[in-house]
This record gives sequence, structure tokens and C-alpha cells, in this order.
Amino acid sequence: MADEPTTGEVVRRLEDVRQDLKEDIHGVVALVGQKVDGEILRLGQEAQDERHTTLVARVAKLEEQAAEKERQRLADRRLIFFSLVVPVLLLAIQLYNANQGT
Repeated sequence: MADEPTTGEVVRRLEDVRQDLKEDIHGVVALVGQKVDGEILRLGQEAQDERHTTLVARVAKLEEQAAEKERQRLADRRLIFFSLVVPVLLLAIQLYNANQGT
């Protein structure tokens, strides 16, 4: 009977165990919180990288379309020149040659 703890000693030991568990739980909660925050940060960074990649692709596509429109505009100018100006010049040359012949 001398080796058995008293009721007060049992209560004190249980309180110590409870306090240790409480501290351990707070430590685990803090670690989980850090891990979750790190995971959220990583996921946010991945989402931001994906948006950046998408925007870069869209900008490249828009630049390509603008360059294509510029090439088309130059081609249209050449077409207008050759379809309107050249026939007028040819007609003027023919009229000049016809007047020189008489």
C-alpha cells in the first residue's frame, strides 16, 4: 500500500498529462497550420504561374495577329497600286504613243 499513489498525487499526475497533451496538441496545430499555409502558398503560386503562361501565350498570339494584319495591309496596298495605278499609266503611255505617231 505504500507504493500506491494517493488520490491527490493521481490528480496531479493526470493534470500534468493533460497539460502535456494540451501543449502537444498546440504544437501539432501550429505545424499543421504551417503546412497548410505552405500548401496554399504553393497552390497560389502555381495558379499565378499558369495565369502568367496563359497571358504570355495570348500576347504572343495577339502580336502574331497584328503582324499578319500588317502584312495583309501591305499586300492590299500593292494590289490597289497594281490594279488602279498601273492600268492608268499604261493608258497614258498608249495615248502618248498614239499622239506621237500622228
